[in-house]
Amino acid sequence: MNDLISPEPAAGDLSYDSALRPKSLEEFIGQSKVRNQLKLILDAAEMQGRTPDHMLLAGPPGLGKTTLAMIVAHESGRALRITSGPTIQHAGDLAAILSSLAPGEVLFIDEIHRMSRAAEEMLYLAMEDFRVDVMVGKGPGATSIPLEIAPFTLVGATTRSGMLPSPLRDRFGFIANLEFYEDSELEEVISRAAKKLGLEIQTSAIGEIAKRSRGTPRIANRLLRRVRDFTLVEGSSMIEIKHATDALALYEVDQLGLDRLDREILNILVVRFGGKPVGLSTLAVSVGEEQDTIEAVVEPFLIRAGLIARTARGRQATAAGFRHLGQSAPANELDGPVDL
Repeated sequence: MNDLISPEPAAGDLSYDSALRPKSLEEFIGQSKVRNQLKLILDAAEMQGRTPDHMLLAGPPGLGKTTLAMIVAHESGRALRITSGPTIQHAGDLAAILSSLAPGEVLFIDEIHRMSRAAEEMLYLAMEDFRVDVMVGKGPGATSIPLEIAPFTLVGATTRSGMLPSPLRDRFGFIANLEFYEDSELEEVISRAAKKLGLEIQTSAIGEIAKRSRGTPRIANRLLRRVRDFTLVEGSSMIEIKHATDALALYEVDQLGLDRLDREILNILVVRFGGKPVGLSTLAVSVGEEQDTIEAVVEPFLIRAGLIARTARGRQATAAGFRHLGQSAPANELDGPVDL
């Protein structure tokens, strides 16, 4: 009888994402340009005995922004403090965080574009002069007390870099734009994850998962987990191509990596509106999702795949989008993405 993939969680698999997260720039797969730039910044800071410059990491979800922030702290030998923009809604919230930082600590703010305006304005001074002005009292008798804070490195992450005000963006010493991954890079990600989890997997199965992962390592790791579970239930010790294709079909992930929500949006553009431009708010109401979810999570991949386009009048299916659903495109239909 063949040994099955153990139903017990392997060491490190208790926290799946944590187990697969790279710990160094050398271990990090993909984004070679950004990795080289970060290494230069960290090496220069170490040689000069100073804190690294503030960094902004921009790009779609799942490309490794949080992981890179952790690596920056690890490689520079600094402690890491993690928070997020939505939790910093008052200047006092930010002042409390900044005043408690240890010298050289790395502060990671995820979704930094969602901070309140008051907190953003306080951050300007903190990033430049390592101090904040705390208001004491209210009305005409209010007084501003300058508070010195320890030198720190801010690492901000955003999926919507265009929403950052210029004064904040300009205070970052380094801005990195993370790109979607190529299939070959995702194959490396999946191979590494399989090895860490002690899985036996065919090369063809790795390729199948990679091409359906939307250019995103987080999705690749998630699909690998689903395929692993499917293979376990099937009673096999080796993840084969048939396990990958059957599992992904079960979870409604098609050949291009489109899931149910992607296809629903594409179907609305192609079938319900016949290829005519559709406003984002109308699209969000039609599928029952938030506009931010469509704009930040779904839309970037569909545009990259050439299935939809952003036009001055709204979102519109391209000829490739029609073909993907087996529909004939109107004669004047767009042949590729347009970003206006």
